Formats: sequence, structure tokens, C-alpha cells
Amino acid sequence: MNNTVTGTGKTVEDAINQGLQQLGVTKDQVETNIIQVPDSGLMKIFGKKEAIVEVTLLNDPEQQATDFLTEVFEAMKIPCKLKTRLEDKVLFINIEGNDMGILIGRRGQTLDSIQYLVSLVINRHSENYVRVVLDTEDYRAKREKTLEDLGEKMAGKAVYYQKKMILEPMNPSERRIIHAKLQNHEKVYTFSEGEEPYRRVVIQCKDNN
Repeated sequence: MNNTVTGTGKTVEDAINQGLQQLGVTKDQVETNIIQVPDSGLMKIFGKKEAIVEVTLLNDPEQQATDFLTEVFEAMKIPCKLKTRLEDKVLFINIEGNDMGILIGRRGQTLDSIQYLVSLVINRHSENYVRVVLDTEDYRAKREKTLEDLGEKMAGKAVYYQKKMILEPMNPSERRIIHAKLQNHEKVYTFSEGEEPYRRVVIQCKDNN
């Protein structure tokens, strides 16, 4: 969708409102440029001109994410606070509150789903993609440590039993953690097999090809 649209109307305000409707946003999310002011023409009959206004969407991913998540959590009746930080085209969002386990879900699936929705919201009108990292209670760091430990443990088993180890299905970001952890391992290498969402990491001994 274009970031800039043209609105027309009998008044400048009408033209702006038409542009807002096309973009599906509110006035505080845009900037406007008046192309033509309305003119009733000679004797209000000849040469009548409508107002023409360019309406351009302001890309503020932090505000868009905050507004969206606030609405979601209010609907879910989950009181919490949001802290955002935009850095090198990555939007970090931390959710603070009590009993955040409901937002994490089984193996982070709920948190990942909300993160995906936020990404859709902030990137739908933007040509510059912003990656979203949504976290609460340091879940991401804890999960990364759990996956690294799992990778090391299963690598040890692969070497001990001299057979490949096939891990449980994981999303792409979790698979990358294990691949990165074992990429320089002396005795095993890793690859992924299967189709999403059942794609798995396989740990294979280097001398068992």
C-alpha cells in the first residue's frame, strides 16, 4: 500500500478525512500537504475547484506497536507495561507485568504469535522492514540458553552412540540457535530436515557419513 494518497473534498478538512479513510489511520499518524485550496469560482458557478490534499503516513513503529499491543492486552484483560527501543531497524519490545506465563505459552508459541502480529502491523505501510523482538521475563535469553544446552547434550549423545540425533520440531529462529552453537563442533555437524511447521534439527557425527 502507498504511504501517500490524495484526498479531495469541498473543504480542506473533507479532503484530509478522505485521505485518512484511504489509509485507514487517524490524523495524528499523518502529515498533510495542501495541493489546492477550494474555490467557488466566478459567481460561485464557473471554475469551481475542490480542495486537494496529499496525506502521507508517518512511519512510527514504536507508537504503532504500542497502540496495537495496548489494545490487544486490554481486550485480554492483562495489565502490563510496555518498554520499546528501536535500534538498527530492530524494534525491541519488553512486556512487564505479573503472571506473564500466559503471554509466553508453550515453548514461547504465544509470544511468537504476538510478535508476528506486531511485525505485520508495523510493516504493512512501510517500505523499510523493521524486525520485531518481543520479550517478557527474559524468556528469550532463557530459551536460548536451554536450546544451547540441548544442542550440546544431543551432540554428546550423537558422538557416544555414533548415530544421528533428531530434535523436536522448532521454528526457524530456534533452529538457528542450535546450528550456531554447534557450527564449530569438532565431531558433529547439523542440518535441518522436514517441512514447516515440523522442520527439525538433525545432529550428525562427522565421521559417520
